[in-house]
Amino acid sequence: IWVMFPMVSSLKEVRRAKALVVQAKESLRAEKYAFDDAMKIGVMIEVPSAAVVAGDIGKEVDFLSIGTNDLIQYLLAVDRGNDIVSQLYQEFEPAVILTIRHIIKEAHKNNILVSMCGEMAGDPVATLLLLGLGLDEFSVIPYVLPEIKKIIRSVPLREAQKIAVRAMKFSTVEEVKEFLVGHVKRLAPDIPLPE
Repeated sequence: IWVMFPMVSSLKEVRRAKALVVQAKESLRAEKYAFDDAMKIGVMIEVPSAAVVAGDIGKEVDFLSIGTNDLIQYLLAVDRGNDIVSQLYQEFEPAVILTIRHIIKEAHKNNILVSMCGEMAGDPVATLLLLGLGLDEFSVIPYVLPEIKKIIRSVPLREAQKIAVRAMKFSTVEEVKEFLVGHVKRLAPDIPLPE
């Protein structure tokens, strides 16, 4: 079992949560319950303040997971549930891509795994980008798993990295999306994509 702390916004919260885990372990030990003393501890990065200090958080834990649904919503100050502004929720917004790249780079500097959950992880258009940015694990709903696997298997990692570098040079959501859709269509033409 791995333990992951959600909605973390600061390093102080991570340290406090880890102290509670130590306390729980001491209680289990005192009551003579068996447990995994070396279980991995991680943090869900879904708050912009945690994304900014991902490097510091990464020094304290065994893994990071990027929760894109909340991270994008908070980063762009967009309420996904509000029909008036929900169209502003854009996973291919350059600021979102740069934030994800930052989190992944900081995790890897600390030699820890970084995964992603949320709608973006299961979006075939985002797969090449995320692979090229260095994402280690994709957490996706079962029905899109074959498409995601097919895209990952269709491209050498070096090419995905080049695609990610080029995608980060665009200034608008539309440019990024058009660029990525073109590459997915080329590499996996039988996967249905939005026009």
